[in-house]
Amino acid sequence: MHVLVGILIALHLIGWAISLGALLATMKQPRVLSGVLHGLYLALATGLAVTGIGGAQGWDLNYVKLGIKLVIAVVVLALGIVGKNQPERVTKGWLGGMAGLIVVNVFLAVLWSGES
Repeated sequence: MHVLVGILIALHLIGWAISLGALLATMKQPRVLSGVLHGLYLALATGLAVTGIGGAQGWDLNYVKLGIKLVIAVVVLALGIVGKNQPERVTKGWLGGMAGLIVVNVFLAVLWSGES
């Protein structure tokens, strides 16, 4: 199980990195690329999988932290979906907001005390 969780966490971080990199790469011509959504789906799915495994294994999870991270992830995903479907709405501020929320989510994961 330890190897599986490690692989899922690595994929989770890769998903965030793909999304953040693609957002920053398109700042000059603001648009939401398909790769952004793919990275967001990967990050969300693997985050939920790790949390589900942790809950099933009886880990001491910080559900407040996980809930906040989930809300941020869903907001970023919603912005990505709307931006992909309505490209005329996407601005540098839109992409900056998405990128900022991704960075906040990663910092919460790393800096919020606790094992979860």
